[in-house]
Amino acid sequence: MNRHQYTAEIAGNVFSIESRFDHRAFFRDYLSEKPPAFTLRPEQADLDAIRAQFEAESAETGEPIPALTDAFLENNALHALLAEEMARRNALLVHGSAIAVDGETYLFTAKSGTGKSTHTRLWREKFGSRAVMVNDDKPFLLIREDGVFACGTPWNGKHRLSSNVCLPLKALIRLERGAENRIVPISAPEMFQTLLGAAYRSRKKETMANVLVMEDAVLSKTALYALWCNMELDAADVAYNGMKKPEL
Repeated sequence: MNRHQYTAEIAGNVFSIESRFDHRAFFRDYLSEKPPAFTLRPEQADLDAIRAQFEAESAETGEPIPALTDAFLENNALHALLAEEMARRNALLVHGSAIAVDGETYLFTAKSGTGKSTHTRLWREKFGSRAVMVNDDKPFLLIREDGVFACGTPWNGKHRLSSNVCLPLKALIRLERGAENRIVPISAPEMFQTLLGAAYRSRKKETMANVLVMEDAVLSKTALYALWCNMELDAADVAYNGMKKPEL
């Protein structure tokens, strides 16, 4: 079968794609003409693994399975292959909602349904043009010598909110629902389990070892907070102002 071939750049990494279906429209904001460093080429076994994953999640949660067309499965397989390859290149995939204000990124992570997207919507309402949505679902964290950078991807949630940017990560925030809005700094050990649950996990020991190294880098190079909020507009004020206070 003939395959579609094109090149994209995400989180500073250029790669080529060889796919049965043409996903260029999906990658339109990330297409590149630079020479690629590696190639993603999903095979049937990759699609079958994604199908099994969706079926297992549906059996566990009781939620209906989405329409598992081969094109949909291949798109998800590309995502899985990219996460695996990037984990060997100091770029960590994290499930969360990342928004930048004045050029600095705040990444909110929590269990599904807690309100990550709702909270970052409050930030967009509050800060207007000062705010840039980096990614509303699956950003990459690029680990560099000069810090951690949050990068957009085309896998950006049901609201399709993302930008092709890589901006410094100012803070990682564990989000929880609360009757009152409150934010407090927390330690790396307190954030560890949250990040471990939100970050990409590889089945390959050598890749997973690098994932853990990257997680340690994120925890050591980034301000860490726990936020309880009630999803009213004041929550954005409390969160932002709480993180802008000078450290004692």
